[in-house]
Amino acid sequence: MSQQNFAAPMSGPAPYPELNFTPNAPIFKGTTNGRLDQFDSGSSGDTNVLAVLFEDRTDDEKHVQLEVWSAPGRTKPTFSEAVRQNFKPAKKGIMLGPSWTQHWFRVILNIPKEWKDKERIQFEFDPSGEAMIFDAEGLPLQGITGGFGGDRRVEFIIPKEARGFPYKIYIEASCNAMFGNGDGSHGPPDDNRYFRLNSADLVVPRMQAWHLLWDFRILRDISRTLPLDNSSLGNVAFLTANKILNEFDASDLSTIAKCRKIAETVFGEGWAEKGEKVYEEGLREKDIGHEQVWGIGNCHIDTAWLWPYSATQQKTARSWSTQCDLIERYPEFTFVASQAQQFKWLEQQYPKLFQVIKTKVDEGKFQPIGGTWVEMDTNMPSGEALCRQFAYGQRYFKSRFGEYCDVFWLPDTFGYSSQLPQLARNAGMKYFFTQKLSWNQYNSFPRTTFNWIGLDGTQVITHMTPVNTYTAQAYVGDVRNATYRHKNLGTEDKGLLAYGNGDGGGGPLAPMIEGLRRIRAAANERGELPKVKMGSSVGDFYRAIEKDSNGGRDLTTWHGELYFELHRGTYTSHGSIKKGNRKSEVLLREIEFAATFASLAPHAREDRQYVFPKDDVDELWENTLLQQFHDVLPGSGIGMIYEDAEKYYAHIRNKGNALLEKALQVYLPGTVPITSPSINENYEIVAVNTLCHPRREIVRLPNSQVYSATGSFQTSRNQEFCYALVEDRDGTGVATIQNADALLKQGHVFAQRRGDVVVMGNAFLWLEVSPQGRITRLADLGQSRELIADGQTAGFVIFDDHPLNWDAWDVDFFHLQTKKNVDAHSVEIVETGPLRATLLAKYRIGKDTEMRAYISLDAVPHAYGADALTMIRIDVEVDWHERHKFLKWEIPLNINSDIARYETQFGVLSRPTHRNTTWDAAKFEVCGHRFADLSEYGYGVALLNDCKYGYACEGNVLRISLLRAATAPDAEQDQHYHEFSLGVLPHRGSFDHSQVPLAGMIFNTPLHLRKVASSSINTLTARKSPVHIVGGSNVFIDTIKRGDDDDFSGDEYSAVPRTVVLRIYEAYGGHASVDLQIDLGVKKATICDILERDQGEVLVKPVGSGSVIPLQFRAFQVISVKLYLDEEVDFIELASNSSVSGESWTPVQE
Repeated sequence: MSQQNFAAPMSGPAPYPELNFTPNAPIFKGTTNGRLDQFDSGSSGDTNVLAVLFEDRTDDEKHVQLEVWSAPGRTKPTFSEAVRQNFKPAKKGIMLGPSWTQHWFRVILNIPKEWKDKERIQFEFDPSGEAMIFDAEGLPLQGITGGFGGDRRVEFIIPKEARGFPYKIYIEASCNAMFGNGDGSHGPPDDNRYFRLNSADLVVPRMQAWHLLWDFRILRDISRTLPLDNSSLGNVAFLTANKILNEFDASDLSTIAKCRKIAETVFGEGWAEKGEKVYEEGLREKDIGHEQVWGIGNCHIDTAWLWPYSATQQKTARSWSTQCDLIERYPEFTFVASQAQQFKWLEQQYPKLFQVIKTKVDEGKFQPIGGTWVEMDTNMPSGEALCRQFAYGQRYFKSRFGEYCDVFWLPDTFGYSSQLPQLARNAGMKYFFTQKLSWNQYNSFPRTTFNWIGLDGTQVITHMTPVNTYTAQAYVGDVRNATYRHKNLGTEDKGLLAYGNGDGGGGPLAPMIEGLRRIRAAANERGELPKVKMGSSVGDFYRAIEKDSNGGRDLTTWHGELYFELHRGTYTSHGSIKKGNRKSEVLLREIEFAATFASLAPHAREDRQYVFPKDDVDELWENTLLQQFHDVLPGSGIGMIYEDAEKYYAHIRNKGNALLEKALQVYLPGTVPITSPSINENYEIVAVNTLCHPRREIVRLPNSQVYSATGSFQTSRNQEFCYALVEDRDGTGVATIQNADALLKQGHVFAQRRGDVVVMGNAFLWLEVSPQGRITRLADLGQSRELIADGQTAGFVIFDDHPLNWDAWDVDFFHLQTKKNVDAHSVEIVETGPLRATLLAKYRIGKDTEMRAYISLDAVPHAYGADALTMIRIDVEVDWHERHKFLKWEIPLNINSDIARYETQFGVLSRPTHRNTTWDAAKFEVCGHRFADLSEYGYGVALLNDCKYGYACEGNVLRISLLRAATAPDAEQDQHYHEFSLGVLPHRGSFDHSQVPLAGMIFNTPLHLRKVASSSINTLTARKSPVHIVGGSNVFIDTIKRGDDDDFSGDEYSAVPRTVVLRIYEAYGGHASVDLQIDLGVKKATICDILERDQGEVLVKPVGSGSVIPLQFRAFQVISVKLYLDEEVDFIELASNSSVSGESWTPVQE
């Protein structure tokens, strides 16, 4: 045999073999992919990683002493109240209930001695619902979310210092799940639901096994997110996960470490020991701070939705205490929370936790954001209400945490008003975050990061997270989508990852933060995934965008409203809540008007007779702003929250009316309400006009008293009241009853039957109503113009309303195909003139709904001017008991226009009447405020209301939405009695030349009728208007209030300046140069922002006894003027040459 020479053995990898007899086929990816689920599925729990997650567990009474006390009914006792109660022994398996009740546990934990050196010991408490753990002194430590959903959080880490002695905690268990007590489909709650205490165990988790579980899940997630046919990282992660399955043996604990080592193939060698330092690797120096994905923990808590306010107060404490714990455990973790109302609740109810949060805020880890009182609906609140959302929110954050918010955070509202950019900038925020338009029904919104330009031209840098959610679970797909779905990568490539459980609260879980570490490690090691940046603020994110986009100049733009193509039914659902909102806004305006001037009156300052009631006004505003939360005002919550809301509105109404009366008694001394019997001598009637504009009206007065007033009266046919003409011709603020003879000579109003048709008319309009209660003819007599389209009628219509999804939220386009007229069964004449004519139409809808509509026409217009026309007023009473029906009122007009105008906050929006594009067609139901208007050249018609928000205009048909009847999540939505009013106002000239905005104000701001002794009338009516606008019919004073920083202690020697703030706006969409005339002693004046920070001084020109401030407006601009009052000059000067007409009283008979 020949001798063979062999080379010496080589170090390193084995040499490539010459021969191979072993087949090695590629694995079947589909089958293997299914196999990966076996690693952490319950079906293989005895052999997979789930079998080794815990080292030990005990629930015996020696180590876990459990007692319980159940609060009576639905009461929610405080910690101090609960711990004083008599607790009874309890054990696992007990049932807690019914729904919405509270059950307090006293728990004493004795840690087994053999556990004292364990890495971690936890108390596992699963009550199937939500709970909160307190220490023995009442500090909330952590929230609990029971059950087995993705938001499960049942583990509480026992402090190491508590291992050597009995450790006492208290737990408040609430009988509701994370999303209330419904069936999971947003239906009404089950009020008799019970919850099982599944566990109350001391456990020792095997942390290495948990880390392996988190390793594996991210590997699997990578393999399923990145396409296996062309992704190197996806394939490596796939094969690595499979290797872990092959290596792992539940009976051999040493395989846990081996499997974790295998995972380093993707995450990098030694990555786990780096902890939060993993975020400092993988970048070139110049790229630090410019990562594409910025992670921020957040916890969206609906202030009310499928649960009441009281539950939200608990959710806030549970969620935020948990986040404070995560901040301690993960140095890279930062968390944002919005809504000043929730912070205030926490401060009041959980003061110890509030102090902990303040410390975290100081550290920059817990970051208040948003700058508003609640995350409000932005479609329906008035312009001033939006101002107050910002003002009350920002001032709260500044007062508690030392800084204003710089980011307007509103991720979950159903559309965004076109005035938000202007108002947000005016409140100190130039950055805006949302994502809701990713839900659009038809059109994908084409921007991610852009300049949103509002109605007046103001812009904010806006980011709509491409992750398309504010409740990201920090999956690999979430991180990838932050760039993959980004629509503006060419101009700005950053995406915000807002992660954490939300809506019902909860926030981020520890596995989310652990997962993000692994995703960053994989990106560092192998690329293909964007690198996540952690630890910064949302403000830092926007500042980086601003810097990298040339100060925002390179960003694309979007002009006008951000219309949401979904949830259109929210403009109408829960009509009484809409009414409560509108009436509360108006009442607060009236209170501030009267209280401001009352507080400045000389006689009010003597002996502190009257001080502006700042605390009371603040309380009512905060209550009103609370009801504007985006699931309360839109009508998309459960019935319980509307029971609460109605109580709030009743309180606002009762307390507000008392505040208003007190202010009016000082503002107009000697006056009392018209129904008051306190004036026994002869008296006159006056009416308080707070609009700072001339107005006249036909008003209704009680007929049980004798009036000595000069004027003309029409007694009602039932003799219960009478009608009179009141005027404030100069806009002085005080209107008086006038003799209507001269006006009536031009033409009185009448109503009469002609056959089966009721005819109503005056000098301006002709109206015909059919026996079915439909308006068959409306004509402008002066122009011989028919206003209703030929062959059509105006009146009530009803639609079937069965949306595909989201019952209370949505109305789908196909409902328009089911229209039916609602016909009256009787029409009768109620009043025949000469000041007012009224007919009553009665309707039956379905089996149980009764409706009455009073259609009235007055003899004189509300406004002045040669072309002013009267308005048709429709006062509706309806006892509504329909289901899945939609009631509207429409008028088909003899007008042709491509656009209709709808009032929005501080202006009007133009929207298409056609359906040329899908963007146009999607707007088949839109939001408006006090009016909508359809005009062509030379003529138009406006449709007014006093508490409605839903509109539509299809071609020439102008329509307003009145009542819906959804059954989820509130099974009894709107099933009760309603009152509301509509107005039809024709106007000669197009909208730009009309007085429609003023008419909308007048329609919603009734005169306050009062009595005054005849001997005092001359003094009262001789007052000048304190403030008014001269030189611009398109500019209006919206709000008059005292400055927020004034001294309201009543100390007349206070060094704090007395100030008055005016909110003024341009209403039509054009420039204006006006004079603000002021009959107050003004020392200086400034333009201020919504937060009342001075922006610059303006010229004050003395004129006579008052002052004039010239102001310049651009289209739809809102300007706040702050007047610094001269302490030497008091309100109010009297006009020396004023007098009251001495014409005799001329009663007018029917």
